[in-house]
Amino acid sequence: MKISSLDDIGFAGRVVLLRVDINSPLDPTTKLIVDDSRLDKALPTIKELADAGARVVVLAHQGDTLDYHNLTSLREHATKLSSKLGRPVGFIDDVAGPAARAAIKQLGDGDILLLDNVRYLTEEVSTFEEGVKLSASDMTATYLVSNLAPLADVYVNDAFAAAHRDSPSMVAFQELLPSVGGRLLVQETNALTRIAADPIRPCVFLIGGLKVSDAFAMMSNVLADGTADRILTSGITANIMIAARDVDLGGPTMSFIAERSLDSFIPQAADLLSTFGDRIDVPIDFAFDEDGTRGEVDATDLPVDRLIVDIGTRTVARYERTIADAATLFVNGPAGVYESPAGEYGTRSLWNAVAAAHATSVIGGGDTVASARRFIDLSDISFVSTGGGALIRYLSGQNLPLLDAMERAAVRLESA
Repeated sequence: MKISSLDDIGFAGRVVLLRVDINSPLDPTTKLIVDDSRLDKALPTIKELADAGARVVVLAHQGDTLDYHNLTSLREHATKLSSKLGRPVGFIDDVAGPAARAAIKQLGDGDILLLDNVRYLTEEVSTFEEGVKLSASDMTATYLVSNLAPLADVYVNDAFAAAHRDSPSMVAFQELLPSVGGRLLVQETNALTRIAADPIRPCVFLIGGLKVSDAFAMMSNVLADGTADRILTSGITANIMIAARDVDLGGPTMSFIAERSLDSFIPQAADLLSTFGDRIDVPIDFAFDEDGTRGEVDATDLPVDRLIVDIGTRTVARYERTIADAATLFVNGPAGVYESPAGEYGTRSLWNAVAAAHATSVIGGGDTVASARRFIDLSDISFVSTGGGALIRYLSGQNLPLLDAMERAAVRLESA
């Protein structure tokens, strides 16, 4: 994959549109940022551009129509960025209108300006993306791009976490401006390419959590193309695998699966087990929540009349041995309901095993990173991706609109 970087172009005195992903978890009551790790990840590129004398205009989003409770202004983000950088970061509560354009024209060399939430524009939200299919070329006529592109000299994208989004701020500026990847985008793409293309063997995937559609898409691909030597399943993914063997997990758990229409994945799970069963590990015991306390049941003694919330201790011990022998580890999703006393053992134990392993470890996804941070020091992980959906889709072999756009931009830059 060829993506041009900050090393391939000059920035002094030039207006740079920098698209970052600083979409952050918010307190549901105060609407204040409760985890600013994505802000930290954005700092190196912002600082490098400003230090080089660029006039940096930052584009970012917070929330979405599908995540409406987090759809807020970026004013606090600007304050936090300013504090972290130790230099002023201007903010204007406009995205691409007259006030934003006037503020951009007034920037001096080394200045930084954060525009307000791009998702305040209809053309940037997921419902528009899904309902109105536009090509990158068509998107150059959108309000955001047609208003901002004429004011800019260069476009830089550093937003891997949003790489699966086919929106104007992600793929259209590349059609009009010299475009390069920021430090984070290049770093994440290189790290994940190594995992996908040539992992050190044995390569073990730990798949858990609730996002079953992503999990099954990824498992199908990495097993078929040989990326994964072994997959350790947990969470709802594991429960569906067990159900695919015509095992009744028990009323509460089967209802949980059916009520969320996750039983539609049972046939796919059966196909995976039939084709790749020797490379897929499923739990041999489970934990259930019995009025706040942990109970365990062997897989051969199912069903159980309590909700399954975790993998059992024998499964954990078996998985720990596989993790210790791995050379590459990829983790997506916690092993159980790690927020509860009855369900935390599996997640805590597996994270400690991953942290202690000698393998190259890669993790990504909001709930994955949150669960890891709860039990281990993230510095014990080789690479923590900012991406969730983008990461899964990349490892599932799906094209990411941003990376396609950046590759096209690299060709244009080379021929310029």
